[in-house]
Amino acid sequence: MPAAPKIESRDLNLNDLFKDFYSVPDFQREYVWQPENVRKLLDDITDEFGIEGGKAKTPDEEYFIGSIVVFRHGETGKYELIDGQQRLTTCYLVFCVLRDQLEQLKTRSEKLEQMLFGTQANPYTGEDEHLYRLDLQYEDSDRVLEVIGGGKVKVSDIKATTASVAHLIEAHKAIDEFLSEIFQNNPVDLKAFFAMFINRVKLIRIVTPNLSHALKIFETINDRGVGLNAMDLLKNLLFMRVNATQYAELKSRWKDLISLLDKAKEKPLRFLRYFVLSHYEVELPRGELREDQIYAWFQDNTAQTGIDRDPIGFLNELVASARAYAQFADGKNINGLPVQSLANIAALSNRARQHFIMLLAGRNLPDDVFEVLSSQLENLYFCYIITREPTKSFERIFGKWSPLVRATRDQDGMKRFVTEQIVPDLQRRVSGFDFAFDELSLNRVQKYRVRYILAKMVDYVERSAGRTPASMHDLFASSKIEIEHILPEETLLLQGIDGSVVKSAIQKLGNLTLLEKTINASIQNADFDTKRKAYPTSVFLLTQSIAGIPVMGKNTEFNRGVASLQSFDMWNIQTIDTRQKMLRRLARQIWLPLIPETDKDR
Repeated sequence: MPAAPKIESRDLNLNDLFKDFYSVPDFQREYVWQPENVRKLLDDITDEFGIEGGKAKTPDEEYFIGSIVVFRHGETGKYELIDGQQRLTTCYLVFCVLRDQLEQLKTRSEKLEQMLFGTQANPYTGEDEHLYRLDLQYEDSDRVLEVIGGGKVKVSDIKATTASVAHLIEAHKAIDEFLSEIFQNNPVDLKAFFAMFINRVKLIRIVTPNLSHALKIFETINDRGVGLNAMDLLKNLLFMRVNATQYAELKSRWKDLISLLDKAKEKPLRFLRYFVLSHYEVELPRGELREDQIYAWFQDNTAQTGIDRDPIGFLNELVASARAYAQFADGKNINGLPVQSLANIAALSNRARQHFIMLLAGRNLPDDVFEVLSSQLENLYFCYIITREPTKSFERIFGKWSPLVRATRDQDGMKRFVTEQIVPDLQRRVSGFDFAFDELSLNRVQKYRVRYILAKMVDYVERSAGRTPASMHDLFASSKIEIEHILPEETLLLQGIDGSVVKSAIQKLGNLTLLEKTINASIQNADFDTKRKAYPTSVFLLTQSIAGIPVMGKNTEFNRGVASLQSFDMWNIQTIDTRQKMLRRLARQIWLPLIPETDKDR
């Protein structure tokens, strides 16, 4: 019986470690350390040794920087680096900076150059090969580490062609600034630090017999995906499940995934959470899935996700969901068609993403059914916000409903879902909704949300009257349309009303309307009699109605569309409250259309 492959583990200092050659495989994550990560490593090392004048106060002290996981490539003889590339790359950059600073001081170190590159025999020809000690094979590195290591080009002249290149350049700059500050360009001190750095900074190198073993150890060391490593560990898990012949395909599809999330400006971990909540049965306390639970969930549910039997198929589903996600972020369905409700939600809250759980669950619905789902989500989202539902509960609610949305196929199914789930949920919020609208003002709600509310009301009235309204984008955001205060502060003060009451009243929704900028400029702080003559010139029926309800024929769609509006002969605190209640009833028709208003509500 053949002996089982052995895993070797050695405690090495950097001097011994960099006698060998290392390569970061092309499927690995790029260099991502920020300058603060680099400075922290250097701070920790210098603090540990009590650096003073380039020398350590504690001559026998050693500093441990963790472990790396590698396996030896049979053809090149290099160690393929599976875990630890951020630290090893940073150490290599320290050598580069030390070399550059010493050269600027007209001195050099042959030993230092040996840490950067060396010679080994070609495994096939036996000829000498001059190689860099560390080679980044992934595409985004753009071979820049070779350029830095070669020392023939100023790092400040290198263009940041990718995010990885930018990180490498920034890390080099951070190291350069750190060493300059500590050692004041003293060559003796720099060489003393170099000697200490390579001889007394240590790590454990774990050498596995093959890639599969290396990936498994990487997974174990990283403790089931705790923290921000879940995305990388999921990628690692997929590499463990595919054949070597599928590495190139997996790498390419993973790159597509990251590109799509970048396009959507989305955090990968939030996308993973929403993907899980929208696609699978999630049995967790309170239906929540925290970021530190993501990888553990994938490990425990490889059968449900299909990762075990078809890892490429699972990744294709992940990519398809990310593509849909990017479309949703752009206000479109998966076919690239604009969906007004999605744009409306973005206007209501441009950082809103929780509803994407439901959108992902229903992404393959027919376009017309998806429109209904999106419209209902807009109503839900607005009601949750206006009644101050804690945002963390959105995910729990939407995650609970996702299986029902996934089971929906047509308009009848969507109607059942809305009737059985959404309507009862909204029914519980009616009193809070009415209270919020009766009190709604610019003092209580952000201006952009008040603009959203007025825009939705203008749009609703126009459509109810059979007219084509202005585009929602213009109503939400055009500089040619403004929020008009029907009566300004000065006018109400002249009525002898207490100043604090006035300040509250002028900001209430009942005292606000949308008005074209040209009209608004002509009336500014005029009295109500003057404004009553100007409002009918607005194209918005909601604004026209303040001065008088427009009429068109008898028993027409137009007349029915404006029947719920009110006009006013005078304007004071009482009429502001009256119009506020009228707008609240209008809001019920817009955002709670399936919940009938009772006499009590009026």
